[in-house]
Amino acid sequence: MNKTLSKYWLCQIGGWSTYIIVYTFFYLTLHTKEQPDFFKVLFLDAILGIIITHLMRAFIQRVGILKLRLDNQITFMFLTTVAASFLFAFASIYLEDAFNFTSDSFKQYGLLNKTLRASFGSFLFLIIWNLIYFTYHYVVKSQQEQLDKVKLQSVVKELELKTIKAHINPHFIFNALNSIRALVDENPQRARQAITELSNLLRSSMQAEKAETTPLAKELNIVRDYLALEHIRFEDRLNIEYDIDEDTLDQPVPPMMLQTLVENAIKHGISKKMEGGIIRIKSDFKEDKHELTVTNTGHLNGDFNPDGFGLYSTQNRLMLLYGEKAHFEIRNKNENMVEATILMPAATV
Repeated sequence: MNKTLSKYWLCQIGGWSTYIIVYTFFYLTLHTKEQPDFFKVLFLDAILGIIITHLMRAFIQRVGILKLRLDNQITFMFLTTVAASFLFAFASIYLEDAFNFTSDSFKQYGLLNKTLRASFGSFLFLIIWNLIYFTYHYVVKSQQEQLDKVKLQSVVKELELKTIKAHINPHFIFNALNSIRALVDENPQRARQAITELSNLLRSSMQAEKAETTPLAKELNIVRDYLALEHIRFEDRLNIEYDIDEDTLDQPVPPMMLQTLVENAIKHGISKKMEGGIIRIKSDFKEDKHELTVTNTGHLNGDFNPDGFGLYSTQNRLMLLYGEKAHFEIRNKNENMVEATILMPAATV
């Protein structure tokens, strides 16, 4: 913040100093008539320029004009410049009259005429100031978006690698194969189905999406295969409920994000309970947001560990993809249930 403020004031002082130097040069080289108060008026205008442009900058930041779409930014920039030009003109005329700096040739005009003349001249300088200010922030914003995109690609790649390692973990495969082995004689059809589910799950892991988002329907298929395999291991200890609004199936979601939350629910919730529990997955719209909720039996002893990869990546990816428009929260819903909630902007599909 200090670096930004320092750079801003450096530009302000440098810019208005250049204004004084340029006008002084033209006055000394081209003027045909002596103006006794020329330098007093020049320095007064420069000081007024710093004050007016600083107020204009404060207004731009307060209203949040830089956060608007580019066409709206241009409109507001023009209107703000016009308003600041009139303010500049009124202040300049008032102070020059107060200090008796007004030239005889300018005194002959009425207040309205003087204001229009002065505001036209100040408009040219203020529109240049605004063009420089808005262009600078537009370039900085574009660079930040490029940086965020690179960060997102890095996080997605890291997630892919972590997910692959998690799903080819020997313990996971050992448990899944043992469950399938137990079914071979008892229920051959279910064993074949389980092999297909395991194959789908491993294939999904090995071919982790490179895109930033994937349809919810595709993500749900992966989650269903995973839970079907876990159900073989936990049997009646694991109860699964789906509450999915069909209109949300085409909504884009970050790949493997729902899978991460479900795995977290199994690992830290269901597996910790002798009697097992329930996992409830819900997808619905909440105003202009897409809400994904994973509720499971269990209890949080405190805030989730920010260093845990699954939950950390969930927060980080949401922030990079949607910024403040998305929200992630995990909390105790009551004494026996934990709820993880993701809110994302709903896409028009």
